[in-house]
Amino acid sequence: MKKVIAILVIVLGFAFNTNAQDVKTVSLEQTKGEFTQKQITLSEGTYIFEIANNNVGHNVGFVLAPKSDVKAHLKNAYVTEQVKNNTKQNSKTVTLKKGEYVYFCPLNPTPQYTLIVE
Repeated sequence: MKKVIAILVIVLGFAFNTNAQDVKTVSLEQTKGEFTQKQITLSEGTYIFEIANNNVGHNVGFVLAPKSDVKAHLKNAYVTEQVKNNTKQNSKTVTLKKGEYVYFCPLNPTPQYTLIVE
């Protein structure tokens, strides 16, 4: 019985470790009134967004939404707290399917930029 439990623990640990490795980080930088990355193309998958505030002078945020419905924000893409001047913050994990999205910051404020998932 102990062997069965030990094998089960190892298998589950391996499964969780494999899933954790599938999460990719997308780093985006904001300056006054804009993102430095104007368009992004990604593959379908799970991502964390790392948002850098490069001397904007006040807190910034991050919004990601389907291009077809800009008001349908993907709440997991929000940074976990506002990004203070000259710091970085991460979002939670976000699983993106094929399609077009927009990203922007209403606090900076920035234009809406295109994110394409192939």
